[in-house]
Parts: sequence; structure tokens; C-alpha cells
Amino acid sequence: MASINQDTVFDDTSDKKRHSSDEDIVTLPTLESSTDEAYSASGPYRLYKRRWLGVFALFALELVSGMCWPWFGPISNDISRDFGFTLDETNWLGNIIGCIHLPAAVLIPIITKRYGIRRCCDIATVSLLLSAWVRYAGTARSLSKHGAYALIILGQAFAGLAQPTYQILAPKYSEVWFDLKGRTTATMIVSIASPIGGAIGQILAPIPTDTRNSILLLGIISTVAFPMVFLVSEAPPTPPSFSGSRTTSPSIMSLIKAAIGLPCPPECYMTRRERLDFGIVIVVFSVLLASSNTFSVLSDQWMSPVGYSDHTSGLMGAALLLSGIVAAVTTSPLLDRVFTGHLGTAVRILCPIIGAAWLSLIWAVRPNNAGALFAVFVIIGVGSVTLLPVAVELGVEFTRNAEGSSAVLWFFGNLMCVVFVIAQDALRASDTAHPPKNMHRAIILNGAWAFAASLLVFFLHGKQARREMDENMLREQQVPAPKEA
Repeated sequence: MASINQDTVFDDTSDKKRHSSDEDIVTLPTLESSTDEAYSASGPYRLYKRRWLGVFALFALELVSGMCWPWFGPISNDISRDFGFTLDETNWLGNIIGCIHLPAAVLIPIITKRYGIRRCCDIATVSLLLSAWVRYAGTARSLSKHGAYALIILGQAFAGLAQPTYQILAPKYSEVWFDLKGRTTATMIVSIASPIGGAIGQILAPIPTDTRNSILLLGIISTVAFPMVFLVSEAPPTPPSFSGSRTTSPSIMSLIKAAIGLPCPPECYMTRRERLDFGIVIVVFSVLLASSNTFSVLSDQWMSPVGYSDHTSGLMGAALLLSGIVAAVTTSPLLDRVFTGHLGTAVRILCPIIGAAWLSLIWAVRPNNAGALFAVFVIIGVGSVTLLPVAVELGVEFTRNAEGSSAVLWFFGNLMCVVFVIAQDALRASDTAHPPKNMHRAIILNGAWAFAASLLVFFLHGKQARREMDENMLREQQVPAPKEA
């Protein structure tokens, strides 16, 4: 008897067997399609091993794009000296990514809805490659100060187009390819790539003794990551769940209307409780993301006035992010398989601890206090990175719109990052202060906002409506759990 291909799909609505290999291009029915209900109900749902290749590719690409934002943070003073830029101009090399992130976050769900996950990733990866070498072109010694700055910031702008793409697509990819027991883990893997990239960037950036070689190193890393995009597939032949069978989500405008209580299509409707919960998650996510990213950009400027080297500043940022990675890798599978339905509880427990830790830096950032600072940053990292995929998944649970809710969260998160960097830069002390150019007032702003926002989680209900919908569909249709193919 001939062996059956591992991707054979048995359709209960037909007497025929449809065979499709990993290389087949399969277009699933859309939400509006009349066959969608029959397709999603037919079962059995199925998981494919190649889904992990896509996760790995998105992780690698997001990791590299995540290096670009904080890359200039630990070497900001060296960049200013070597190129003649002011500290404000150097800060904008990171800030520009947050600015470009804002329109990109709006466009990515539209592009995904029209062209699909893979085509959206292609566009982002080409932008990442362009950013690498446009940025390096700005290091030519023959250029004037203004010419060099124009090319370097243009390269950063291209990076700003790439970074949000993988972040926003993470929950959509996990919804399309993973079942209820794997979504949070898959979203976690891609979501933590940006913090990992930031941590690696803060470690690698100061290693080359010349800042031009540092920029070249970032370009080489971006080029090596480019082929990863070919591992990202559009959708599996058979979906992993009812939610995964809906290959297109409602438009982002429908989500916005639903979130503010305006008339919207029935599939977009959100209850008043869901709208309130989504608003709380947006505020908390935005402020805590801004607190962490602002420290990544301004780490050297926070720490150097009180006696810490750029290398030590980079290690503190790396401690924040890398400690969180260990915690996220540990907790996400538990939230998927053991503490299912308790994402809201995780947020209510961890957010106040994170807020208090940021507040404590008002007193902890002082000379000869490195041990305490490393401890505080580890606490912040464990809580913040753990909650990153949890917040993204909660957004999908409240809205049932994966890329739309993710785009909204990242839009406001990066908007707050830009505001925080500009505000904290304006709060830098003068040359005559003690110590000169210290950032104490900026640290107060950062801690106060983080602590105040973290207290909003006590009003969060956290009902996971999408999970309940998928579980109900499994029970009503008597569809078995997805099988590995």
C-alpha cells in the first residue's frame, strides 16, 4: 500500500481526499466566504510541525530589527564625539524608529488583510536590508556632519518599517498555525525577540572600538538574517482551531469603531466590559513598554552622570531584558497548558511589582550602587518581558482581531515611547548641576508614570472570550483536539 503523505487532509464534507505537501500553496476560505463555516466545522483540526520554522524565522527577523532602536544608546556619547552630532540628534536615531512605527502600525493590518502574512514579511525584510546599508553609507568620512546624519537616520527609518511588522503579525501567525495550547507560547517567542535583540544590541554596540565599525557590525547581522523570510508560510492546509480557520480578520477601522462603542459589523462587537479592559491594557502596555524602551535608548545618559561606564549601562539594560526572557520562556507554556484562562490574573499580580521597581530607581540611581541597580533591573525584566506576550494575547481575546488589536497596542506603545524620550531628554539637568547633565528628574517622570499606570490593573476583568469561543466550538461540534501532522 502506498504511504500517505503527512499533510493529507481528510474533508468530511467530501468523499475525496485532498493531498497537499508542505510546498503546496493553499488558499483558505475567508471570513466572508460562504464555505467558511463548513470548512471550520468539518474537522479534524490539525497542527503542522513546520509551524515552528515560521516562528523561528519571525523570531530571528524581529531579533535583528529589535537591535536597531537601542543600538546607539550605550554609545551615544561616542557617536556625538565621532560624528559631531548633539545628544538630542543622537537620541533621535532611536526615536525615529518609534515615529515610523506609528503609521506602519496602521498600514500593516491593511497590507496583511489584502496580501497575506508572507507578503507583509517580504516587504519588512527588504526594508531591514536597506536600513543596514543606507545606515552604513552614512559613516563615510568624506561626508559632512549633516550628510552623515541624514543617511544614518534614513537607515533607521527603514528599520522602523521592519520592526513593527513581525511584532504585529506574531498573534496572527500564532492564531493561524497554533491551537489553544500553543498560542501564548508562539506569541511569546516572537514577542520577546525584540527585547532579546535590544539586549544583544546593547552588549554588541560598545564592543567595536570605533563607532563606524559598530554600525558596520549591525549591517552585517541584518544581511545574514535576510534569508529567514523564506521560512515563513502563509497558512496551513487545515486550521488548528475555529479561530485559526478565519484567514482574514475584520478591518482595523471596524475594530476602532467597536472599541469606542460605534456601530460595527456583528463579528467585531465588543461589550462595554471588553472595551474597558482593552483600554486598560492599552494604557498599561504603552506606559510599561515606554519605560523599558526609553531606558534602552537613554541608558548611558541615565547612568554616566553618576559614574557608570557605557559598558556597565549596557549590561544593566541586558540584565533587564535577558532575565525577563528566562521568566517568559518558563511562564508562557504554563499559561498555555496549566493556568489556562488566567492571563488577567497574571497581569494583576505582576504589574504592581513592575511599577514599584521603576519607582524605586528614583532613589537607587546613585554612585556605587551597581549591585542594587542590577537587582532592580532583573525584577523589572522578569515582570515586563513575561507580560509582553500576555498583554498581546489579551488584546486578541477582547477583540477577536489578532493583527488589529496588536497594531493598536504597538501603535500606542511606540507613541508613548516617543513622548517619553522627548520628555526625559528635556528634563536633563544643566552643565552646572551636580552631577552635570544628570537625569534625576527624568527618572522621577519614568517611575511615577509606570507606578501610576500599573495600578489600573486592579480594574481589569480579563475575560478570555476568544478562548471560550474556541472551546465552545470544540464541544458543540464534537471535534477532536488537533493532531500533529
